[in-house]
Amino acid sequence: MRLVFAGTPEVAAVALGAVLDSRHDVVAVLTRPDAPAGRGRHEARSPVAQLAVEHGIELLQPSTAKDPDLLTRMSELSPDCAPVVAYGALIPPALLAVPRLGWVNVHFSLLPAWRGAAPVQHAIKHGDDITGVTTFLLDAGMDTGPVLGTATEKVRSTDTSGDLLQRLAIVGGRLLVDTLDALEVDAVQAVPQVGAPSLAPKVSVDDARVDWTAPAVAIDRLVRSCTPEPGAWTMLAGDRLRLGPVTSLSDALRLAPGVVSIAKHEVLVGTATSPVRLSTVQAPGKRAMNAADWARGTRFEGSVEFT
Repeated sequence: MRLVFAGTPEVAAVALGAVLDSRHDVVAVLTRPDAPAGRGRHEARSPVAQLAVEHGIELLQPSTAKDPDLLTRMSELSPDCAPVVAYGALIPPALLAVPRLGWVNVHFSLLPAWRGAAPVQHAIKHGDDITGVTTFLLDAGMDTGPVLGTATEKVRSTDTSGDLLQRLAIVGGRLLVDTLDALEVDAVQAVPQVGAPSLAPKVSVDDARVDWTAPAVAIDRLVRSCTPEPGAWTMLAGDRLRLGPVTSLSDALRLAPGVVSIAKHEVLVGTATSPVRLSTVQAPGKRAMNAADWARGTRFEGSVEFT
């Protein structure tokens, strides 16, 4: 089939790679415009754009998906189908109507669970044991279109959102190719989503602040769900500290919520239940470092408490 692939971040580049290795023909790639990145804030191509350029594929980078020139070019390309993975903008109705087989979206949850921008983060935060990937046909709603295929993936007890998304990207690439193969020969039927939906809005920096009055299990899930982005954090004496994943300890140990206990080889923090052990701490303007090393290098006076 003739395809126009739409996507922007690394997870979309993984899917694009899988499609490029398939029998289908990617005639163009739709991705977000170049944007400032890195410490120097220099203009940089998206991971999907980089891969497209490496393969000599036409790039479409409108500032908005409503650009009439984009609609014109898409119509000229006349794709059979448009796979889309984390493009980063809504596709307007006129554009949805261009491919004869529609737009096939890859979503990193088992829809209708976790519709929205951050399905992986919400799955970890809420303690899901199983998640997965869904391919579905885009419609005018937010992740509401009929389902074409699914694949499941176990959520491990130590998974960060980065860990889980990395695995789901590979699973999603395989599922996308299987879905496209089936669509080409009319061997798949889109079925409406069944069940009550749950929502997964974008996780803000404020959402990533640790509440030490919560149980240890909830803090563990929150921190893992926000790693690597936007990064879990807490306050200490007016400074914001970024935290890596934590480890829950025995219920026999007790510390008041937020109270920090510093030993030679570990740093513990009290919660509503058992304390948690910190792995890494990143102070403002510093690199992330082992929590015990951070504590040794910081001059504390009196008791230490996170807020």
